[in-house]
Amino acid sequence: MSTDTTEGDDLEERITNFLRRNFPQIQMHGGSAAIQHIDREAGEVHISLGGACSGCGISPMTIQAIKSRMTSEIPEIETVIADTGMGADDGHGGGSSPSFPGEESEETEDSSPDAPF
Repeated sequence: MSTDTTEGDDLEERITNFLRRNFPQIQMHGGSAAIQHIDREAGEVHISLGGACSGCGISPMTIQAIKSRMTSEIPEIETVIADTGMGADDGHGGGSSPSFPGEESEETEDSSPDAPF
């Protein structure tokens, strides 16, 4: 990252801690989650899931859960863009995006099962 302020470093640390605290199963299952870019002005963070997450059948649900929870728990973050490098789950409409109970989707109604966490 470029020369970040103390506040910026705190935001990166809070995002990292959020991922570790809320999604330990990523690492337990041989995957990884890394911050690729934080745009503080736009309130946007880019997350890359790697390792076993690439090609995992539940990675779209993991991505959706990260997006939903992170924007709720970290007020500075308005948009989360996450992918596994597989192209379909980049958050830009390139694949199906599972819905969760109580969550409205901008896309068509999806009846995907709930995430196992």
